[in-house]
Amino acid sequence: MITVTTKVHVDDLSAKEITDFFLHADDVEYRRWWPGTHLQYHLVRRAPGDIGSVVFFDEYVGDRRVRMKGVLREAVPGKRLVMQMKKGLQLPVWLTMDLQDKDGGVDVTHAIRAGYEGAGQVLDPLFRLYLSPSFCTAMDEHATTEFQRLGPMLHSAPG
Repeated sequence: MITVTTKVHVDDLSAKEITDFFLHADDVEYRRWWPGTHLQYHLVRRAPGDIGSVVFFDEYVGDRRVRMKGVLREAVPGKRLVMQMKKGLQLPVWLTMDLQDKDGGVDVTHAIRAGYEGAGQVLDPLFRLYLSPSFCTAMDEHATTEFQRLGPMLHSAPG
């Protein structure tokens, strides 16, 4: 199992604002969040109660363009979101956001887990090709920057 984890504190933003954003954002809001880096994020299919909903996202992480679908596996408003990545087939790759309101803002733990447990771990080196050390560094920088940008974007008028 390969894990890439970023922890960041964001002032003047709440955990609920983050989960609400990810459950309801569209391409326009996503691009406004980080113009030129965030390209698309929209609902492909909404499931009752959100679990099983599918979103599409397209963004740059460093110089790599990442386009993928995510299937919402867990949603606890103001606490946690878990998406399983999908590229045609469901992949053994999960994006998790754990959130905790603290000190006038929110602590965000953004984690990508990829790979198998048990005997399937023999295939994990294939994930290391994609989740290279340089990509992991770029992802850490990306997540830190994007969450610092989210509060100001949500609290400003569009335009």
